[in-house]
Amino acid sequence: MLFISDTSTDPYRNLAEEEYLLKYKSEPIFRLWRNDNAIIVGKYQNALAEINVDYVKEHNIKVVRRLTGGGAVFHDLGNINFTFIQERNPKEDTGAMFRKYTAPILEALNSLGIKAYLEGRNDLLIDGKKFSGNAVCIWNNRVLKHGTLLFDSSMNGLSAALKSRPEKFIGKAVQSNRSRVTNIKEHFINPDRSSSSDAIFAQGLAIPHNPDVLWFKDFLGDYVCKHWEGNDSAVKYELSKAENEAIETLKNIKYSKDYWNYGNSPEYNLSNIRKFPGGILEFYFTVNDGIISDLNIRGDYFFTAQTEDFIKKMIGTVHTKEAITKKVSTLNIDAYFANINSDDIVNMFF
Repeated sequence: MLFISDTSTDPYRNLAEEEYLLKYKSEPIFRLWRNDNAIIVGKYQNALAEINVDYVKEHNIKVVRRLTGGGAVFHDLGNINFTFIQERNPKEDTGAMFRKYTAPILEALNSLGIKAYLEGRNDLLIDGKKFSGNAVCIWNNRVLKHGTLLFDSSMNGLSAALKSRPEKFIGKAVQSNRSRVTNIKEHFINPDRSSSSDAIFAQGLAIPHNPDVLWFKDFLGDYVCKHWEGNDSAVKYELSKAENEAIETLKNIKYSKDYWNYGNSPEYNLSNIRKFPGGILEFYFTVNDGIISDLNIRGDYFFTAQTEDFIKKMIGTVHTKEAITKKVSTLNIDAYFANINSDDIVNMFF
């Protein structure tokens, strides 16, 4: 088994590496990695329905689509991601895969005196609170199973970044299930006050009084490499220059691009109704492959330029704030919507 402990915290690169390792390596792989602030959306999710667009933009949070299914998750440097990639056992269904690949993580936590467990198909919990979501995908005969581990993540950031208004969206996209969450760090046993910690130290585990995320990452890598399916031949692997260049290319042509992160969303309809000094506006539109494909506008606003002309100009625009802002900036908005400013028009699309 190859063990890869990544130091890059670039979300675009890290998700590109996941695809590269799945498709272009043949060896079994165990990987640990972290992302700087990012929302990672499932392959078939509507990205815009999952995020607080203004918060994400203000805090420079990257939105990246992954290969696996499931719901959106917030990553920051207090979260560790783990990945297993190997040949698929044809007798295993997805439930068996989740049990198999989360087992060493649970065993590692239990060795620290933390009573963690799998609940349902793919969630890991401590005291009824979720600290890990997991997802899986199959490519040819290889399986990729990865998951999050909230160690010391910002709960405020998680809540604010994933705040959405799903009632505005109508479509076939998968909606995330919001759960009560917890950080692993909160559940460490205090060595000075708990007798159960004696057993932990008897096993030779040097647990700091205030363990940080990098200590936990090192501990987890060491534990899994020693205990994974009786494996005693895990090899720490450094990607070659050619492999790093291939991953960087994949990042640049796919994972850092709006067409993948937003445009891969399924078709959806969005409506927005707001009152302005210039009147009430009602926007109803359809987005297909990330592009505005239909737009209907109603309201009691005043105008000197025909709304149909505005609609024609907006259809075909990528449904991102940057693209719509750029398009609207080229138009005489006051002529189309008297006493309503350009920023208000942009926000009608979100």
